[in-house]
Amino acid sequence: MKKLFATAALIGLGVLIAGNGAWGRGSGASLAKIQREANLYEIDQIEVNWHRSASTKNIDLFMSTWARNATATIAGQTYRGRAAIRAFFAKAAPFQPQNHWASDTATYKIHATVSGNSGTLYFECHYIDVDTGKVAATVGADQDVRKINGKWLITKLIASSVTLKQ
Repeated sequence: MKKLFATAALIGLGVLIAGNGAWGRGSGASLAKIQREANLYEIDQIEVNWHRSASTKNIDLFMSTWARNATATIAGQTYRGRAAIRAFFAKAAPFQPQNHWASDTATYKIHATVSGNSGTLYFECHYIDVDTGKVAATVGADQDVRKINGKWLITKLIASSVTLKQ
């Protein structure tokens, strides 16, 4: 719903600019800024879907954020392609039915960049055990992303450990 609202707002802004004859001097920079913000929003949706899928154990939603030939390096092991990445994460603790975890990250721990059809995304995953209220696991996700066929997808992930500050 949030994505639909933001997309509608961006389209409405574009129509408003066009309708008011704002295509004159300087409008290219304005449109480029709007496109950049839209791309950053779409890149951020990768993080949103990552945490939603881990919290609900929806591996299909999780895999919808990965490019066909993506790589994921976790604990020194590199997995290549969607099938290998899916096989790894399907067995990972957040997706196990016995773990009642909610997955989230603090907004200030999300960093995204965009340059044309390429970008980067970093966020930390904080997995909270719903039954105890304690942090069950944390991980950093450093990713390269790319717009492929109109959709932003992860092309490379390097996972890292993180330290939570008390």
